[in-house]
Amino acid sequence: MISLRHAALALLVVAVWGTNFVVIKVGLQYFPPFLLAFLRFAFSAFPFVFFLPRPHTPWRWLVVYGVFLGAGQFGLLFHAMRADMSPGLASLIVQSQVFFTIALSAWIFRERITAVTLAGSAVAVAGLVLIAARLDASATLVGVAEVLVAALCWACANIAVKKAVAQRKAPFPMLNFIAWSSIFAVAPLAALTLLLEGPAAAWHALAGAGFIAWTVVAWQVLGNTLFAFAAWSLLLARYDAAAVAPYALLIPVFGMGSSALALGEALPAWKLAGGALVLAGIAIIMLMAPRRRAPPA
Repeated sequence: MISLRHAALALLVVAVWGTNFVVIKVGLQYFPPFLLAFLRFAFSAFPFVFFLPRPHTPWRWLVVYGVFLGAGQFGLLFHAMRADMSPGLASLIVQSQVFFTIALSAWIFRERITAVTLAGSAVAVAGLVLIAARLDASATLVGVAEVLVAALCWACANIAVKKAVAQRKAPFPMLNFIAWSSIFAVAPLAALTLLLEGPAAAWHALAGAGFIAWTVVAWQVLGNTLFAFAAWSLLLARYDAAAVAPYALLIPVFGMGSSALALGEALPAWKLAGGALVLAGIAIIMLMAPRRRAPPA
């Protein structure tokens, strides 16, 4: 079972990620989506790589993690949220990464998936399906497709970091890993910015950015990338994915709640019912599924 200390850390991470969907929506008022993602990862890499040593892991895991997390997850997520997905629904649908992660971990690492985990996952998926089936003006099918692919990219990044730390006896420097892997998100995001958004639009956004815009970028770097992903990756390295990943299903609670409070996003009965099913699935997995014991801290 995950320790109380690490459970609290997981909850803090998902609270940061959940409320960040509102912050992203604010940032997209000032920057095009791929440019905002580029800035997030450029400043996550530089200047930190100059004083954080490169982690002793094969370069391929740094490359895979950076590309899938940067251009894959966040590039697509930001693009969908520009006009095709509300913050609350985005925070919910991207949590399909939980099931992608568990499935990939079972296939690659031979992690055992119990009947209880399957039952809880089925209940949570039913909640996601209920919400996806009642799409309104807050989302489009294109947006849903983009966010689902973003979720798959997130799961691939989760697997990459598990591969990077596999069979290591010494503590793994997760913050170093995040900073160095961010280097490999920069080039594909820069290419997407120039090809799809254009250098003129990028320059106009940068030249006109003020305090709020750069505060959003700073929060993306310090709060959501360096802190949250380092902490999340540390948890994935210590526990089976089935023990950690379900916590991420709480992100919609923070995401939909903060979007309703800050942006006035509607929460009709079908959204609340779907959210309740998701939470029920989490409870089944967390309270009933057996876990392997964590190694000593």
